Amino acid sequence: MTYKTISVRKISPVIGAVISGIDMSRDLDDQQFQDVHNALMENLVIFFRDQTMSIEQHKAFGRRFGPLHIHPNAPQEIADHPEILVIKADEKSRHVAGEEWHSDVTSDPEPPMGSILHLDTVPPDGGGDTMFANMYVAFEKLSPMVQRDLEQMTAFHDSAKAHGYRLKATDRANMTLPRAEHPIVRTHPVTGRKALFVNRAFTTHIPQLKRHESDALLGMLYNHIETPEFMCRFNWQANSVAFWDNRCAQHRAIFDYHPHRRHGLRVTVAGDKPFYRS
Repeated sequence: MTYKTISVRKISPVIGAVISGIDMSRDLDDQQFQDVHNALMENLVIFFRDQTMSIEQHKAFGRRFGPLHIHPNAPQEIADHPEILVIKADEKSRHVAGEEWHSDVTSDPEPPMGSILHLDTVPPDGGGDTMFANMYVAFEKLSPMVQRDLEQMTAFHDSAKAHGYRLKATDRANMTLPRAEHPIVRTHPVTGRKALFVNRAFTTHIPQLKRHESDALLGMLYNHIETPEFMCRFNWQANSVAFWDNRCAQHRAIFDYHPHRRHGLRVTVAGDKPFYRS
């Protein structure tokens, strides 16, 4: 793919690229938008370095790709900005969000299209990387017989599994714990490619199977998704940004930097209802 306004440097053969030539604090013109969008479709996750932007600029960049998603149950820590998710860890943290492989909020009936994370503070001695995995390739590497079986199945995704720690939270009057049924093999609405769409954090069971069969099949798929050859690993620097496509990529945060601080903000772009098309 050729680009007119940006430079694209892949960081792995299967997923991930670093983008240069864009100032995310400024509005994208039509050609810049198309180039960034195409780079995301080609690479599934794209990274930007040395970006400084306000909350409003961050939201404006996200809105260029669609309406912003509001997390159903996360704390809303910045007044008048419910679309902003604060990502943080410090010396008091024992766990961080995203330590399991997942795609964001797949328990929503219409899960997010993509997420845009901007880190302003990173650990001083390294650590805090994020790993990303290509769900197109994960599906394509399964045997044809398994592919055909999976194409006929759905799975339930439950926010209570991923966000159980929020069950008794009282900081939000409008908090919900959504649950939804989605195809196990999802057709990407832009590229038309097929991707695996189950994950450890949210997926609970396959209704077409008995429970022990469902557990065994999902366990196999989770292990398969974690194949290193499907992945890239992003090393954060202060004022870096990652923009990933939740429809075809999973990610996992690595919490290896305690007691140091890591802090940033995320906006998430709303998506559509997953579907399978042969």
